[in-house]
This record gives sequence, C-alpha cells and structure tokens, in this order.
Amino acid sequence: MMRVGFIGLGNMGAPMAANLAKAGHDVFGLDAAGATAEGVKQVETIIDAVVDMDCVITMLPNGRIVKEVCEKALEHMVSSTVLIDCSTIDIESARAVHAACASKEILSVDAPVSGGVGGAQAGSLTFMAGGSQDAFDKAKALLEIMGGKIVHCGEGGAGQAAKICNNMILGISMIGVCEAFALGEKLSLDPQKLFDVVSTSSGSCWSVNTYCPAPGVGPQSPADNDYKPGFAAELMLKDLLLSQSAAELVDADTPMGERAAGFYQKFVDNDGTGKDFSAALEFFKSAARGDSNG
Repeated sequence: MMRVGFIGLGNMGAPMAANLAKAGHDVFGLDAAGATAEGVKQVETIIDAVVDMDCVITMLPNGRIVKEVCEKALEHMVSSTVLIDCSTIDIESARAVHAACASKEILSVDAPVSGGVGGAQAGSLTFMAGGSQDAFDKAKALLEIMGGKIVHCGEGGAGQAAKICNNMILGISMIGVCEAFALGEKLSLDPQKLFDVVSTSSGSCWSVNTYCPAPGVGPQSPADNDYKPGFAAELMLKDLLLSQSAAELVDADTPMGERAAGFYQKFVDNDGTGKDFSAALEFFKSAARGDSNG
C-alpha cells in the first residue's frame, strides 16, 4: 500500500481519492475550498500533502494553478515520489510541470481523464497518460484503481494532447447530434424513432448511443435530470479553447473545432452556465436559422 497526497477534492477529485482509500491506500487530501472525501485524511498545507508520500496526485482547475501548486510541492518532494497531474490543462503548462519535475529528478505523469463524475465514482475513468516509461510504470497501479482504461500516449504532455483531441471530437459531435434532434422535432419526428434509426445507422456515435441529449431517449443521461451536469457546458468550452490554443501552437487547421468553441462560448454566455453540455439541444430547439452564427 502507498502513501498518497491528493490535492484537489472537487467533483472529480473527491471520488477518485475515495476509491484509492477504499482500495487500502493511505490517502491525505488537501482542497482549497475545504472539500473532503470518504476515507481520506484531511491535511491543511501543501507540505503535509507531499512530505513522505510515495505519490502526489493533483486534480486542479487550470494550468496556472497546477504550475503554482507543483512549484510549492516540489520544494518538499523527494526523488522517490511520483507526481501525477490528472487536471485537464494546456500543453505548455503540462510540459513546464514535467520540466520542473525533471530538474528535481522526480518522475511525473500528465494523466487527464475522461468519463465524468459518474466514471470517477465508479472507478471506470479513461486515463490518457504522458511521461517516461518509468514514470508510467510507477503510476499505473494507482491509475488502475481509479480507471477502467489506462493508455500510455507517449512522453510528457502526450496525455493532455490526447485529451484535447478527444474532447474536440466530443464537442463537435454533440453539436451535430443536438442540431439533428432539434431539426427532427421541428419536422414533427418522434425523438425515440430518430434515436432508433440513428443509434443503429451511420450517424451512430457516443453522443447519441450513450449520452443522448433528448430527454427520455436512450440510456439514462443528464437530459433525464433537467440537464444537471455530468460534464458542464463551461468545462466543454474550456476544453475546446484548449484545443484551439494547442492548434495555434503547432499551426494546425481545426475549423470545426474553432466553430464548436465559438458555439459553446455563445451557449455559456446565454444561460448555458451550470448546465450539461448536452443542453445545447435546448438552444437549438428555440433558435431560428442562423441564430448560432457570430
């Protein structure tokens, strides 16, 4: 069993830390807002969260905060500790954290996740990991407790690259699904019939089959709970903006990703904040042709 410091016990971090504690690891949690997690010992300072730990895991809102926390943490960590950052952040920040760890001879992994709060609670997250083989090998046992699928994507920053690309696809596909279901309703088409066709035809995708945005259609999803977020629209916007930042960094042409980011910006600015990203269907149901442009 390992001693694990877990920094960031939000909606995702708390169940992830709880699953590690449930598996028998000695977990020490630190959260700026005072959040707690079942079975996790609460500590008050970064020093308490990193000293004498086998592993330090961070789950934080953005790259700036990750870099600030890691800078303080590295002052008190030793080379036998591995740092795993599970936040979704920009590529440059992720690479900066890896470089800072390397300067202290500390192994590091960027390991953003996919699967939402439900996946965090169930321990079925997908982890996209970047870092050296030695770092990944040391982190893997803990990642396997919190996730159902662990993929070593490459060197430092590769996990963030995979997450950004995956969520750009998700954001684009959900917009297409919401457009289609809104169009179907305006054409007097029963959404269940549309689901029955699309879910077994060429339009089949995760945004239809697993996470259908139409209430009462397909498996249980946030649409059946008044769009209370499994994955909030503002988080989708964050990830799409990260994709465009990465695209600019490497001069990649991502026109659909750019349009998707623009749409979610408009959606978040117009009553989408605090709703699931699939609530975009509500926007399209009430929109006239051309309303989402600009």
